[in-house]
Amino acid sequence: RDLKNLLILDRIDNPAAIAELKAINPKVTVTFYPYDVTVPIAETTKLLKTIFAKLKTVDILINGAGILDDHQIERTIAVNYTGLVNTTTAILDFWDKRKGGPGGIICNIGSVTGFNAIYQVPVYSGTKAAVVNFTSSLAKLAPITGVTAYTVNPGITRTTLVHKFNSWLDVEPQVAEKLLAHPTQAS
Repeated sequence: RDLKNLLILDRIDNPAAIAELKAINPKVTVTFYPYDVTVPIAETTKLLKTIFAKLKTVDILINGAGILDDHQIERTIAVNYTGLVNTTTAILDFWDKRKGGPGGIICNIGSVTGFNAIYQVPVYSGTKAAVVNFTSSLAKLAPITGVTAYTVNPGITRTTLVHKFNSWLDVEPQVAEKLLAHPTQAS
């Protein structure tokens, strides 16, 4: 499609990545906004008001924030699940057809662990199962809200996320090495 705007909302400003995205298609306006998915819904709504005021319309939301560190139980749940739910809830204020919204598309990044847990990281696996179930519920609400929802559930992907992380209660000190021994895909 003829993409007009791409907005990156992230905690980390990465000008090199933004420049790379701009170089891929110079006709697309790429904009960065600092954002932490763990903020309360009210803060997310405030940022979305700014974005919608500037662009007038947003067609798709990709919820892709995620961490893999079962030592940080609350943070893992906050980033991988609560943040996704809060961001989705906030954008529904703008998209929900019951409120006169135009509808939209939500793509939530899950994981194969949402269907087949990696037992050494049950907190991470549990958050991804929650993402799959939450998104499945959203998808069934599409006739009511006008918002289409689906998950993308990649397998083990060679990113910094999987090179070094902590297993729950240190049940497996070599979990990263064992995980990377399986077939992986490039990021």
